Amino acid sequence: MKKLVCIVCPNSCELEITQNENGISVSGNKCKRGITFATDEMTAPKRTISSVVKTAFDAVPVLPVRVSAEIPKERIFDVMNEINHVTVKKRLKRGDVVIKNVLSLGVDVIATSGVLSELPEEEKQAKKPRAKKAAQAKKAAPAGKAKK
Repeated sequence: MKKLVCIVCPNSCELEITQNENGISVSGNKCKRGITFATDEMTAPKRTISSVVKTAFDAVPVLPVRVSAEIPKERIFDVMNEINHVTVKKRLKRGDVVIKNVLSLGVDVIATSGVLSELPEEEKQAKKPRAKKAAQAKKAAPAGKAKK
């Protein structure tokens, strides 16, 4: 027997799940959604992810994102790895796709804020890569003086 608290509705029912050769038996639920929740949780648990991705804009270094639907629980770290490798270079609006069909799961990673589309005109340009800035600074430094 396994005990779970149902998170589908505000009742927060304390469910007791028994699994045997005849299938899964659920008790403690006050609505039918509790049975579906418990069955799904025992057979194929899913979760949602909210995170941030890097951006190429100095004024907004990160952009909040989430997955458009639940993903298999065992794929959370794989999806987070994909999210961590993205840098947004376009001005996205809320709901715009950041990663389409991430890991072929049939789920998109979407922006949850329109802050990039609301940037003032002078801040809408993506920042230059740091390597370029360092090379430019090196060229501008007077000859014969070492950097500290």
